[in-house]
Amino acid sequence: VGTLHKSLVKADNLDLSDQCREVSGLTPEGLGKAEPLDRVLQQFSQLVSSDLKVLGRSSYTLCSDGQLLIRQVLHPETSKKNFLLSDCFYSFYDLRKEFHTCYPSSAAVKDQTIKSMAEYLGLGTDETEEDFGVWQVKTMVAIIFSMLSESCNHIFTEPETVKYKYETGPCSKSETVDSETVIRARGLPWQSSDQDIARFFKGLNIAKGGVALCLNAQGRRNGEALVRFVNSEQRDLALERHKHHMGSRYIEVYKATGEEFLKIAGGTSNEVAQFLSKENQVIIRMRGLPFTATQEDVLGFLGPECPVTGGKADYPDGRPTGDAFVLFSCEEYAQNALKKHKEILGKRYIELFRSTAAEVQQVLNRYMSTPLIPTLPTPIIPVIPPPYTIATGSIRDCVRLRGLPYTAGIDDILEFMGDATADIKPHGVHMVLNQQGRPSGDAFIQMKSADKAFMVAQKCHKKMMKDRYVEVFQCSGEEMNFVLMGGTLNRSGLSPPPCKLPCLSPPAYAAFQTAAVIPAEAALYQPQALLPTTRTPQASATAPPAVTYYPAQAAQLYMNYTAYYPSPPVSPTTVGYIAAPPGAVAAAAAAATATHTPILPQPGALVRMQGLPYNTGMKEILSFFQGYQYAPDDYNGLIQLSDQARSVLQAPKEWVCL
Repeated sequence: VGTLHKSLVKADNLDLSDQCREVSGLTPEGLGKAEPLDRVLQQFSQLVSSDLKVLGRSSYTLCSDGQLLIRQVLHPETSKKNFLLSDCFYSFYDLRKEFHTCYPSSAAVKDQTIKSMAEYLGLGTDETEEDFGVWQVKTMVAIIFSMLSESCNHIFTEPETVKYKYETGPCSKSETVDSETVIRARGLPWQSSDQDIARFFKGLNIAKGGVALCLNAQGRRNGEALVRFVNSEQRDLALERHKHHMGSRYIEVYKATGEEFLKIAGGTSNEVAQFLSKENQVIIRMRGLPFTATQEDVLGFLGPECPVTGGKADYPDGRPTGDAFVLFSCEEYAQNALKKHKEILGKRYIELFRSTAAEVQQVLNRYMSTPLIPTLPTPIIPVIPPPYTIATGSIRDCVRLRGLPYTAGIDDILEFMGDATADIKPHGVHMVLNQQGRPSGDAFIQMKSADKAFMVAQKCHKKMMKDRYVEVFQCSGEEMNFVLMGGTLNRSGLSPPPCKLPCLSPPAYAAFQTAAVIPAEAALYQPQALLPTTRTPQASATAPPAVTYYPAQAAQLYMNYTAYYPSPPVSPTTVGYIAAPPGAVAAAAAAATATHTPILPQPGALVRMQGLPYNTGMKEILSFFQGYQYAPDDYNGLIQLSDQARSVLQAPKEWVCL
């Protein structure tokens, strides 16, 4: 046994709680005069080395009371203060685990303390006789001697290890990921890399390729990441870092599932797996490349000071998409490349930032599942709204759910509402989509009466669904339509949507159309990538259930306006659309001719003009297109969108030219 030393470490915050002062006997004055952490650790290494020389030894392994001191204090603090720990802090014995292995009948590891271990062995020590910290160390020495005695003959063989650095690598969708090892980190700076996240969790062992940065629908980072740890014990320690800081931002840490991790990080492409199989490489993503850019152009842009591993860049799916991923063998080359951020290639500036294996997979999956050059679909025409469309009127027999988890479905909502589901109207659950056609976190529920809606709002407001609390507001069908068109509704009242404001609308602006029907002149051709797959209603051999809370399949065939105007959330049950067969288009054209209503021609002839002055006339538009061939001289091919169309489409003043 070497000599016993005690050193105080200067704290960043000298505000001590009353309990801390009482238990430890520390004072702010004493801590203010203490040495900083790096000097204390240096003194520690010197003292241990001198003791080892006296004993004729050269190596040693630490033994700590549990894992918190090593994993949750020393490693995060030294990482935050930007200095390195010596190698001895990357391998240590957990006395609680070793004690339980030696004495299986003792308390569980998580319930062990120095005092309980001493009492189990019958060690007669009194913690009040010694200074704070000294008693704990002396008692640990006594416990270890008991374990090493001939009666027990315990051997310390398997130390706990802390990984020196995070290892990148690919992940296959065929892998099995334990949900007890995955967390979701939220609130990350958008420029943070996988190494930054690994540094935030310094001291905990992240699985190889276990950091997956999440991207939004536009391919940009959304401030979230899924992190996979080597075991559930490490995951539980990671959850304790909830609301710890990364720079000036606090990071939220929640449980996640293995399925969610595979959805983000998993891939099936052998080419990508081969690209990512190179060990210890720094991945840089280049975004905004011209579609005509070749690999030679990319390498020329990076220059000789940034030699690329393998001498080539990788395009997702091997096709030009505006994105490329580049591997560098060392940090120096990657830093040189990042200095070229927003430099010009051709006529476009190029964004460069650190990337991850999971990001490569996400970008690839997006391009493989979405056509790069979407083909125009067949014309679409409005159909008669189903009888269960959102009701109108001022009766407040509806509720709005806001803040739903993005993974929440109809079944989750029904479970959330509990007994109140019996009071929902048939087909009364309406999920609201965002601009990308994905769940927005909002839903509307039609109840059987205003009293039922009031009771649900009172009972379920701020009730938890999964890891989030959900706000519940009582509203009417009219208010519901306002919100779907961009207004806001909360407990403070209703704010109209932008297109209802006088400053954005001419005086004769039509009121909101409560019936969700778009006139023929507002029909559009949407990119196939943004339009849901058409589903045709089919007769079913089985009888429908007695009560249905959500719309039937046909009702989910809706027109996604999101590429057409900067829209608020849109409910899939607000408008129903189906692809028109050729006969239907011909019939619609005949009807349009009879009523002098213009019909759009075949795909490929449509041009949209947005942002026109309100006093723009046909003469100005025809002058703008001078030199181009357009529709006949009767200008039937020039369509001004009516007020009725704008009330749905939310555009200021627009023309569609054929």
